[in-house]
Amino acid sequence: MDRLLLVCLGGALGSGARFAVGSWAAAAFGPDLPAGTLLVNLGGSFLLAAVMELSLRTAAIPPRLRLFLTTGTMGGFTTYSSFNWELLGLAQGGRAAHALLYLASTVVGCLAAGACGIGAARWIARPRSDPAS
Repeated sequence: MDRLLLVCLGGALGSGARFAVGSWAAAAFGPDLPAGTLLVNLGGSFLLAAVMELSLRTAAIPPRLRLFLTTGTMGGFTTYSSFNWELLGLAQGGRAAHALLYLASTVVGCLAAGACGIGAARWIARPRSDPAS
């Protein structure tokens, strides 16, 4: 039951953060491209990859914290279902160029963000030389 509570608490934080990012992006970039969902998916891809890589390579992130951060927080933060709905809306609304831009930006960008997250985690977890030797 405590694991479920960790996921639920993380999900609430992630959902709140998603709402905040989406609201900010709509005000900053306007309604032509769903920038909030794109930013959330890019950031979530980076963070999820970094947390998983660090937790699998080091003891820096224990299993319960990993569950809270990944399944909970990132699960509430990332928005693939929103991405799907918005992409279909752009395509069906006669805005094919916007739909293709959004699709390519999300797929390529999230893959790149995930790779960067792994790279950042590996850099953080890299062996360090002993300055005393």
